[in-house]
Formats: sequence, structure tokens, C-alpha cells
Amino acid sequence: MATSRGAVFFMLAVSCVCSAVSHRDQQTWFEGIFLSSMCPINVSASTLYGIMFDAGSTGTRIHVYTFVQKMPGQLPILEGEVFDSVKPGLSAFVDQPKQGAETVQGLLEVAKDSIPRSHWKKTPVVLKATAGLRLLPEHKAKALLFEVKEIFRKSPFLVPKDSVSIMDGSDEGILAWVTVNFLTGQLHDHRQETVGTLDLGGASTQITFLPQFEKTLEQTPRGYLTSFEMFNSTYKLYTHSYLGFGLKAARLATLGALETKGTDGHTFRSACLPRWLEAEWIFGGVKYQYGGNQEDYEKGGILKVEDFERKAREVCDNLENFTSGSPFLCMDLSYITALLKDGFGFADSTVLQLTKKVNNIETGWALGATFHLLQSLGISH
Repeated sequence: MATSRGAVFFMLAVSCVCSAVSHRDQQTWFEGIFLSSMCPINVSASTLYGIMFDAGSTGTRIHVYTFVQKMPGQLPILEGEVFDSVKPGLSAFVDQPKQGAETVQGLLEVAKDSIPRSHWKKTPVVLKATAGLRLLPEHKAKALLFEVKEIFRKSPFLVPKDSVSIMDGSDEGILAWVTVNFLTGQLHDHRQETVGTLDLGGASTQITFLPQFEKTLEQTPRGYLTSFEMFNSTYKLYTHSYLGFGLKAARLATLGALETKGTDGHTFRSACLPRWLEAEWIFGGVKYQYGGNQEDYEKGGILKVEDFERKAREVCDNLENFTSGSPFLCMDLSYITALLKDGFGFADSTVLQLTKKVNNIETGWALGATFHLLQSLGISH
């Protein structure tokens, strides 16, 4: 599997873009989401704002973006981002949807403090939930989203028709790709030289890149390819999301707790955890007791992929010496190594650039999503 450049952006987004009009079967991506009656605004040399909520499995984050549109038809200039977050994520409030929505209300105050009051009514606000809510029963996820929509409805901001939704995993990958390639300057000159992105979340992981070889396009499953148009350029991307293969979900799978119905009174154990460890962990609204394997303890057997494996071996072979870090360090490093090598098929020598921000802007999907939002509303034309 080849990207269009030798390096790959690897976003460890466990704590943590719409620029685009994406086409699937000749339908506009996000078609019907935004109000068709909204009139485009004359934005020549004007300042624009966009509010994007990222409701992930481990926390909810708000991104307040400021843009300047100097010339119609040109890429807006990103002036800055105000970022804040709360934990836990909405999925932790699976049985208390109103309490979950209150966490969003608190973050909305950040937006009010960041945007001039004169712009509130024309600043769109959107929340997109990711794998954390995808894993919940549908009726419980809908209850959470309904309460959030009520919070938005009472806010002074512009609320599009489908302002609160669960994002498809492939869209998450595409938008993260847009963010990274915008921030690294790859999209400014309509170039086809781009960087691929790997996004490792709590409950899912995504891989997205612009294929370099025709053979890749020929051998790729049809559902893994998406063509979309953005700023007068068309991109045909390979993208796929693996639900249940995020880092937190992988921990549960390693512990044998991923699909366990009852957790009360049961402690999940693994040799990938320190022998002395006895602790509890809440994920997706479920409390898990976990610990090291005390009875049959065995030592587990620019960055390159091989560096992850080397570090995993170092940590797993010396668990007692890594007590100050995360108790999941051995488990997480082992899983990341397996995901990169056996899952994505990268060679030991593949170079990965780990980054959470580019030019002090978060590299997740939220910026790309805001671009698409502004474009769909006719604000960035």
C-alpha cells in the first residue's frame, strides 16, 4: 500500500476536517444536511468563523476557527484556532443524556468568548460524533444527540438542519486528510502531491491517502475509494475506517472485555500489564476492573515502524521499570506495532511523523469539516 509521498502522518488522537464536496454515486456528500434557503454572504475581505465539535470516545472537543476570505474562489486563510475539551466523552453519559449535553453547553461558552457578538447569528455550529457513539445502541445514541441539538437550538449561533450527527468512519478519515494537507500547504496550489494520514482514535482507526500507483486503484475494494471535489480540484482517495480497532477498544479486546455483557465483580487480567496493578477504568460508560496477571506472569516478549516494535519490546520486557507511566504502555505499543505492520502492511523502514498539531492547529478532522460547512452554506465562496 503506497502513499504519494514517503512519509506518513500518524495522528495519535486518543484524547485527539468540510472543506469539500465529496461525491458518492454522483450524490453530494452531506447532501440535504444544510439549509438550501440560506443565501450566500458577500465575504470579500471579510472575517469568518466556524464552530466544530468533535465528540470522540474519550472526550468532547470544541474548535473555534477564524478565517479571512480575501478573494472569492480562493482558499480562505486560517487565522487561528481556539481549542478546548472536556472529559469524559458523550458516550460515558449513555444513560444520562441531559448531563452529557451539559458538557457541550460548557464548551459553547468558549465560543461566545472567542467570537464577536455581531457574528454569532452567522457563525455555524456543528457537532459530529465519532466511534464512541457508533458503538452505542442506536436509541441511546439518538437520545444523546437530541439533547445536544436542544442545547444548540437555544444558542445564539447559526444551527444548520443536521447540526448534530454521527459521522461515518470513512468521512472521518477524509476530513482528517483534508486538515493535514491544508495545514502542510499541499492543497494551496492544487497539487496532487499529498501526505497520507493514519488516525488512531479510542474506538476506531482510519487510514487515508491519495494512491500513487494505478495498480493500487485496481486492487482496492470499491468501497474503499472515494472521489471528492474541493476548491476546483478532484481527489480520488483510498480511505477506510476500522471500528473496534482504536487504542481503547484494542485494550478491551486484549483483556477479553470488548463484548462482555456483565463486568461487575470481574477483574480482567493480562501479562501486558504490571503484575502489581489493580485498578479500574471507565470507557463508553462502562466501568472495568483490570490488573496484571499475578499467577502466571510472563515477560512479553523522525520515527520508523521498527522503532515502535523496539520500544514495545523494551517496555514489555521491563514492566516493573515503567511504573510511572501508563499501565497500558506495553499493551498499547504492542498493538500499535501490530496495527502498523500486520494491519496496514508498512515495512519496518517506513517513516512516520507523529503530530498532534501543524502550525499550532489540531490535525484532526474538525478543520476540514468546518471548511465543508462554510462552503455548503455559501459562506466561503
